[in-house]
Amino acid sequence: MRQVSDTIPKELAPRVDAAVAWFNASAESEGETFQATGILDADDALQGSDELQLVLCGGDRCEQHSFLVTDSAGTWFVEHADRSWGEFGEARQADLDPPPGARLHWLDKSLLQHEFVLLLFYRGFW
Repeated sequence: MRQVSDTIPKELAPRVDAAVAWFNASAESEGETFQATGILDADDALQGSDELQLVLCGGDRCEQHSFLVTDSAGTWFVEHADRSWGEFGEARQADLDPPPGARLHWLDKSLLQHEFVLLLFYRGFW
């Protein structure tokens, strides 16, 4: 079973920061600034895997992306590890709920902007 944590281990922070910066500079961010709000199976990355599976939130969306992050002569090299992204040409359906803190302030912010907010819960999409 996949383990989702909203706490990024200190040892992984430089790699996570590099992946987030790379994603924010890519066209996929669509001009939004994302931050890592969760990590999947952090133990795998701590045991030497180059793959980081992160939950990234920015603007009005949260997405789970996998990155290959390697150290090359003191510089981080980042690329997508999302195998299904390139295979199907579209974003895949999320199979995890976002971590509990990812949308902590979203409702308060939205209520300041609108008279009311409709919340629709549908398992599998977030």
